[in-house]
Amino acid sequence: MKLRDDIRNIAIIAHVDHGKTTLVNEMLKQSDTLDEHTQIEDRVLDSNAIERERGITILSKNTAVRYGDKQINILDTPGHADFGGEVERIMRLVDGVLLVVDAFEGTMPQTRFVLKKALDQHLTPIVVINKVDRPGARPEEVVDEVLDLFIELGADEDQLDFPVVYASAMNGTSSYDSDLSAQEHTMKPIFDTIVEKIPAPIDNSDEPLQFQVAMLDYNDFVGRVGIGRVFRGKIKVGDNVTVMKLDGSQKNFRVTKLFGFFGLKRLEIDEAKAGDLCAVSGMEDINVGETVAATGTPEALPILRIDEPTLQMTFRTNDSPFAGQDGKFVTSRQLEDRLKSELHTDVSLRVEDTDLPGAWVVSGRGELHLSILIETLRREGYELQVSRPEVIYREVDGVMGEPFEEVQIDTPEEYTGGVIDSLSQRKGEMQNMESTDNGQTRLTFLAPSRGLIGYSTEFMSMTRGYGIMNHTFEKYAPVIKNWHPGRQKGTLVSMNSGKATTYAMMGIESRGTLLIDPGTDVYEGMIVGENSRENDITVNITKGKNLTNVRAAGSDDMARIKTPTHLSLEESLEFLDDDEYCEVTPENVRLRKQILDSNMREKEAKRRKTASKK
Repeated sequence: MKLRDDIRNIAIIAHVDHGKTTLVNEMLKQSDTLDEHTQIEDRVLDSNAIERERGITILSKNTAVRYGDKQINILDTPGHADFGGEVERIMRLVDGVLLVVDAFEGTMPQTRFVLKKALDQHLTPIVVINKVDRPGARPEEVVDEVLDLFIELGADEDQLDFPVVYASAMNGTSSYDSDLSAQEHTMKPIFDTIVEKIPAPIDNSDEPLQFQVAMLDYNDFVGRVGIGRVFRGKIKVGDNVTVMKLDGSQKNFRVTKLFGFFGLKRLEIDEAKAGDLCAVSGMEDINVGETVAATGTPEALPILRIDEPTLQMTFRTNDSPFAGQDGKFVTSRQLEDRLKSELHTDVSLRVEDTDLPGAWVVSGRGELHLSILIETLRREGYELQVSRPEVIYREVDGVMGEPFEEVQIDTPEEYTGGVIDSLSQRKGEMQNMESTDNGQTRLTFLAPSRGLIGYSTEFMSMTRGYGIMNHTFEKYAPVIKNWHPGRQKGTLVSMNSGKATTYAMMGIESRGTLLIDPGTDVYEGMIVGENSRENDITVNITKGKNLTNVRAAGSDDMARIKTPTHLSLEESLEFLDDDEYCEVTPENVRLRKQILDSNMREKEAKRRKTASKK
């Protein structure tokens, strides 16, 4: 069997924030890829502004580095389970994985999630214990944890015999020795291990073509671009090829452009052959999982499975009294076109029309997946309104099921009781509890996804910001009946329009927590605070002080209110209840009632109450 010894294909996988992208950066710097004039910034592959701000990878990125006479194709994958569909598809393109694990945190829920995907594809693993210079690092214990995880996930004997490299990607150092003093300013141990341990691809380039699309890109000039691997044969610019569609049909097209990846560039190439990763353009409706094959002898590769969405929200055009004040794109046609265009590249997303004009049901893999889409839209100048996130129910073996997630929590011991109690109320079942030497406790729960909606804000308050929570989809299980989780407290709702005054807010703040600043423009039906009790209250937040010519000395200096709480976009989505919308514009995130008029709201509430009694 002939091999292409000149290339290696690897994916870098890890839990969020364990240092994958920083490691790729260092590999680019220390390889024979970039010329000496190229300036490389931190986490260069996280090119999206939101990725850079949040320090997470959302979309898989590919690059290639030159090491000696070898080309190493590297795919940097997302670490968050909301983008797990990306990880799963990437595993089909590579022959091995670099599993990066934090030397302090050890194995985390997403470590398990991404590793399981790799082991299922029988890939060759290399373990990189990163951040060995971190205070409290315990590299040898972490290697034992990784081994336990491999055994638990059913790794075969070859996979269990994984090589280990110890590194500090931030400092650009690595070593085969766990001792910090053995670290040297080089990535050579990682490169050498990749070349030695990761299998070279089979060279069957003289056989009929098979190329499978694993990722999509979109370009206004060339249309849809399919990124994938040539599994067999060769593909050239100008070739007439056949696409084996997911529905079993076939379509012919001509390859108009081919792109290869090298360093930070996507380069036009004339030909790619078995083992190469490349991008193909020429067919408008090519999809993930489809096979591009030789026209005379078309053979399809096994279809790639794409994780189904578990959460949905209603996206609507903005119809609030402040609609159109700061957005460039406000019409239903503009919003619909933009949502549909997102489907070109995000295969885990679903957009469905509804009976209501200007409203669509958008389904995704989790709160983070959908909130990043909303954040992207507002930065592009769109205005929209979104409803409370809801889980997607699915029939499994004749029984209606709902999504459940594994929740792993690391928290100081003093907050353990509160966390256990709060998750129990949200129908979470504790699976495991471990105490560590540094006063931390690790709790593992199985909890329904709908119980976790809105939980992270409560969790951060409860643990004073010291707790770390990670959760990943586990399975569909029978629906928990007669249970309706949601916000426990009511809201303070503005009864009129105008500017919020300090004077009015002083009279209202005893009722709950204010969410806006003095001077903020408000409208009737807009939520201005959280009530300390369960019911909603309408308040006059624009009331001014009666003007008289009598003033007590220094009385205006006493006009002080507590600092209002400002909710981020994610916190606003978590805050929502069933009868509310989050209004999102390029400049503002506002909360509002779906029915703005207070009299109409009361009538609707009475109607619902009457209907529920029948």
